[in-house]
Amino acid sequence: MHRLSLVVRLLLLLIAAVAFPAAAAPLQAQWEFRLLPGDAQGNSHPGLQQWRTATVPGSVHTDLLAHDLIRDPYVGAAEADMQWIGLADWEYRARFDVDAATLAKPNAELRFDGLDTYAEVILNGKPLLRADNAHRTWHARVEGRLQATGNELLLVFRSPIRTLLPGVQAMPHRIAGNYPSPYGDEPKDAMVGNFARKPAYHFGWDWGPRYVTAGIWRGVDLQAWDTHRLTDLAVRTDALDSRQAKLAVMLQVEQGNAAGSAVVGVDVRDPEGRSVAHVQRTVLLKPGANTVEIPVELADPRRWWPVGHGAQDRYTVQARVDGGRSAELVREQRIGLRTVELRREEDDKGGQGFAFVINGVEVFAKGANVIPFDAFPARVDPARLRQVLTAARDANMNMLRNWGGGYYEDDAFFDIADELGLLVWQDFMFGGGMQPGYDPAFRASVVAEARDNVRRLRHHPSIVLWCGNNEEETAWKDWGHGRDLKAADPAFAVRVWQGYLDLFGKDLRQVVGEEGLGVPYWSSSPSNDLDEKANDSARGDKHYWQVWGNPALPVQAYLRETPRFMSEYGLQAWPSVATVDQIASRDEQGIDSPVIRAHQKFMAGEGNSRLLHYIALGYGTPKDFEDFVYLSQVMQADGIALAALHHRASRPYTMGSLYWQLNDVWPGASWSSVDYFGRWKALHFAARRFFAPVTLAALRDEGRTQVRLINDGEAEDARWRLRVMDVEGKVLRRREVPVTLAAAGVTAVGDFADAELLAGADPKRTVAVFELLQDGKVSARQVVGFVEAKDQVLPRQALKAVLAIDGDHYRLRLQNSAYVRSAWIDFGALDVQVADNLLDLLPGETRDIAVRGPVDLATLREALKVKTLNDR
Repeated sequence: MHRLSLVVRLLLLLIAAVAFPAAAAPLQAQWEFRLLPGDAQGNSHPGLQQWRTATVPGSVHTDLLAHDLIRDPYVGAAEADMQWIGLADWEYRARFDVDAATLAKPNAELRFDGLDTYAEVILNGKPLLRADNAHRTWHARVEGRLQATGNELLLVFRSPIRTLLPGVQAMPHRIAGNYPSPYGDEPKDAMVGNFARKPAYHFGWDWGPRYVTAGIWRGVDLQAWDTHRLTDLAVRTDALDSRQAKLAVMLQVEQGNAAGSAVVGVDVRDPEGRSVAHVQRTVLLKPGANTVEIPVELADPRRWWPVGHGAQDRYTVQARVDGGRSAELVREQRIGLRTVELRREEDDKGGQGFAFVINGVEVFAKGANVIPFDAFPARVDPARLRQVLTAARDANMNMLRNWGGGYYEDDAFFDIADELGLLVWQDFMFGGGMQPGYDPAFRASVVAEARDNVRRLRHHPSIVLWCGNNEEETAWKDWGHGRDLKAADPAFAVRVWQGYLDLFGKDLRQVVGEEGLGVPYWSSSPSNDLDEKANDSARGDKHYWQVWGNPALPVQAYLRETPRFMSEYGLQAWPSVATVDQIASRDEQGIDSPVIRAHQKFMAGEGNSRLLHYIALGYGTPKDFEDFVYLSQVMQADGIALAALHHRASRPYTMGSLYWQLNDVWPGASWSSVDYFGRWKALHFAARRFFAPVTLAALRDEGRTQVRLINDGEAEDARWRLRVMDVEGKVLRRREVPVTLAAAGVTAVGDFADAELLAGADPKRTVAVFELLQDGKVSARQVVGFVEAKDQVLPRQALKAVLAIDGDHYRLRLQNSAYVRSAWIDFGALDVQVADNLLDLLPGETRDIAVRGPVDLATLREALKVKTLNDR
């Protein structure tokens, strides 16, 4: 049992522009691709063996799409017709020239930041390298192999399915995979995805399509240098508080064949660009790799804080070797100073805590899980990353979990997270099933991958945890993976589990310990870091899927599950009709239509039946597809709000709530709160309220309502108010009480039985309104009903909506004569931003909502729809 507190104190760096040395320049080349001549897929797809222009970075799918050789993979039901692409071998080539200055250098290297996945690389007719891991950076020395003109770089990509399938089929007993293909491109009992070091979601998931890609998915760079080069810059924190920072700037310098001396200088500039430290040393360099450590001290350091707890101040560190007369001898990074601890103290409740401590302050983690932003990663640009991460911050999130079935995100993701103050829980890229950790070659490849990515990303203060995998330990222990293999082949089962322990208990822990500058390591999610029980509410982190998953309990079950840290839970919803319009015509939009089923991946397309189950429990039967979309979003928002507020109200026993999931990989049904095109679902508007720094939780279960006031900040005086009223506005009971909000904690203010609140009133026509007042204004409100929404008597046509110009924006005024529930403002596909949405309005209340966008008033008025539960 692991009981040691994972305490670390460190400085992490923010990379200002790129993650690699400035001397490495993108290869200036003309790229082409084709189906490899002789490939069997050529019989069914003639003409693809001719060379066509390609885009690098990219993928074969996006290159085929650019030439209109396939249809849009996201529109209609296109997926089944494109599985042949993943069964084919593909060829890419680049033709390029090299300038005289580069040719004159005694050292030169080509670097491939992402090859997907099984690739043979040939330069000017001679083999250069073989790649077998899409997550690694591949390096190849090329001095003496380049010519001034007419260089040709050839890359052959082999089908991962055809490469791995013979070996998998030859296994007497197979380890568990993830999602079997429904398309016949690989046998359902011989899945290859968990044997390939390739993004697992490419083989399909329950929220995204199966597109088994190939290609050059990240950049190709050429670097040349003289006797030595500066290859890495990292900073270790030896001490940090508000008065002083003691740092060690660690440089990796590569020296040529002969030993020699060099002058190394380090400069530090504060957030305003003023020099605050300069250190210079003369060092002796041996041939090969050298580690140079330079101590630096800063007085009165300005620490980096997660959003809501302080500023995101950053410094700039620059290192130069021999005066930095050439680009390969200079590195510069922005840095953020902070400490991190994963606090796991035993408590008197028979459990063990799980809390992130930043700069000595316990932080309740509020946020969501992040999946890949596209099936084809090269299509994701920094603008899209910024849009979604800013949406997370705007919804009062402070942590994101980068889930393990995708890929290690670009530096731009972490740069933006650093800037916004978003903490990042970073999984290694293992999404499910079981890995062949018993294979030494597989483990060695993973260790190299881990070193590449930890070194690339360790500079970011946002990263506060490295986690070995997603759900593999609980799958082995709880889902039957281990049980079934033990029954079939006990000796092999022992070997498989030992391989798991070696890879996730030893290898990755060692890499993080050696390379991660002190960031904590956690072996799996959920887990208690290889303790006996994997998915335990009393210890470690928890994934809870008994709501939505099997046995599909009602959402009230969230209130009966109190974890130490909830790292996954969720409810599905469809994106807006405007988004669905981009993948399906209106004639194709039916709850059980083929195109809609093709974009519902849960339970192999049957997920809408699960959605209907949850909608029926609380809201009744949808009258059409548009109503189905609306009710799915209301249900999702209401259910996740219930869970998240319960987690926050359980502080400090519970110290984190990360719902599944923030974003989408394509347009379709999923658990996301922000859809593929960046549109906010109802859940995201709700998240802004339930993750607010100060809020109120009124949680009703089994006829009782517990009321808790939640405060992330300092103690302050406030008031809380209770009004029991009928749906027409008649107040039956009123109470208002002063209260002092506990600092960084929870204040209990009441526990009310239904009978006490109703006092004989009709539960179908009565609600209890709980409000928190600060400075005389309502800062948080919850309206508690005594029956399900489908059974409430809600007056029809109670809401009036009026649009008008108000200065530099539009004002939507909502006025109501009675209680209005779940008002959803919709402008269709118009490019407008609504300041708030999914609103409950009390009788006689007026709400003004700002609307912004480059649309005229007449067009806005024509497009406006406001849906409510009242008018169903």
